[in-house]
Amino acid sequence: MRQVHLAVLLGFAAFATALPSPSTTHYNHRSTKDAKVLILGGGVAGVIAARTLHRKGIDDFLIVEARDELGGRMQNYTFGVPGKQYTIELGPNWIQGTQTGSGPTNPILTLARKHHVKNEYNDLYGNITTYDYNGLKDYQNIFDTSIDQFTQIVVDAGERVKLQQVDLGLQSAYGIASATPKNIYEAVCQYYQIDWECKFAPDQNSWIASAWNNNFTFDVDMGGFSDENNLCIDQRGFKTIIQAEAAEFLQPEQVSLNSVVTTIAYSGDGVTVTLENSTTLTADYVLCTFSLGVLQHGDIAFKPDLPSWKTEAIQSMVMATYTKIFLQFEENFWFDTEMAIYADKERGRYPVWQSLDHVKFFPGSGLVFVTVTGDFSLRIEGMEDSDVQEEVMEVLRAMYPNITVPDPVAFHFKRWNADPLFRGSYSNWPPSFLPGHAENLRATVDKSLWFAGEATSLKYYGFLHGAYFEGLNAAKEIAKCVEGPACTGREHLNSVVDASPYPFVSITP
Repeated sequence: MRQVHLAVLLGFAAFATALPSPSTTHYNHRSTKDAKVLILGGGVAGVIAARTLHRKGIDDFLIVEARDELGGRMQNYTFGVPGKQYTIELGPNWIQGTQTGSGPTNPILTLARKHHVKNEYNDLYGNITTYDYNGLKDYQNIFDTSIDQFTQIVVDAGERVKLQQVDLGLQSAYGIASATPKNIYEAVCQYYQIDWECKFAPDQNSWIASAWNNNFTFDVDMGGFSDENNLCIDQRGFKTIIQAEAAEFLQPEQVSLNSVVTTIAYSGDGVTVTLENSTTLTADYVLCTFSLGVLQHGDIAFKPDLPSWKTEAIQSMVMATYTKIFLQFEENFWFDTEMAIYADKERGRYPVWQSLDHVKFFPGSGLVFVTVTGDFSLRIEGMEDSDVQEEVMEVLRAMYPNITVPDPVAFHFKRWNADPLFRGSYSNWPPSFLPGHAENLRATVDKSLWFAGEATSLKYYGFLHGAYFEGLNAAKEIAKCVEGPACTGREHLNSVVDASPYPFVSITP
């Protein structure tokens, strides 16, 4: 039995009146199965996959979503004291790479424009104040140098590809470029370039993949959109872009909310999905858009077990955690710039700050947030909120030693890694993850079991537009299966081998 909750499906009552009338030309002839296609997950990949099927004339699908609304990791929160509350974004916050002139447009920007979702240019690199544990400290020149170093490392990655050299970690790349940080200022500037962008430390990031992931989004010469980032400040929430888009084509019976998947049984003849409440749903094809973290954690049981090549691909990539910690004060006492960097003796200790009480965002709001990533995110998830707040305030008071910094009137952060529906924030490509693994992560199992999401995007992993393109492309291929006999699925490699074989050595007694 499907649980469809119209009132919260898209977050606004106009959903029912916005639905299109069914088309008699669409593939609406149902078999004895619940749907031709089950789409597991109602985030960007899932909704765009559904839209793609609809545009192909295929409406016999069902989106199965564990939460009470569509949007996936696009989650907002009403934050602040009564009378001074604002919608803040706990998950994705930026349209990363927008458009240059009349060039290619980031599809997330296209959706934001279409649905009038308010966003503002966020100057992440040119509007910064720098601090250390003694207060204001000017190391802007070191920050500028760190930008140049990363740019050179990206160029060097291209040379490695041309010469067919093996991949290394970004830490190795910095060492080869004689750019290894030698003090806390160089370290925090490197953090801003690497950890804050990739959610992991340099030794955990692929050199080559980090380069193309950057270029395909931000470098126009490489086919990217632009080097700009726009911050969503719409009080309806960033999720509006996907919810409003869904309202244009979804029928109520095409969505099952509050439906947690526990088991996926698959074969060449179709799939059976079992929900937490023991409901079963059957289909010819299933598209899994679950977070990589969920797949890695084993929260979903596959019957039979996934083949070894698929399991290896899933476990070879990594799921990063990116935590924004929001504070509200009665009045603004901090930096006038959009961004600030704090250099601590401990790398990654509350280093990147952003003011939302800024003329471009929410002036007069008293809002500021600080971001931590990776292992530090995992650390604070295991702490009480009050203890995290105490640590954050220690840092803020170190940044402003000459004034009395008050306690915040509101404080909040989300524990993304602990959330069983996500198990982290975004995927990331480590040095040991090879292109063959990426191919296998996307590959179909038994032609009935499909995968899509930002993690399956070779070019745009970790980005919202990566999820968009993967949902689009997977649905196009599934449509071929629904429409006729030309159903090949996505091929896989039985084994992923290294670029050069290791010399034979015995590893057993």
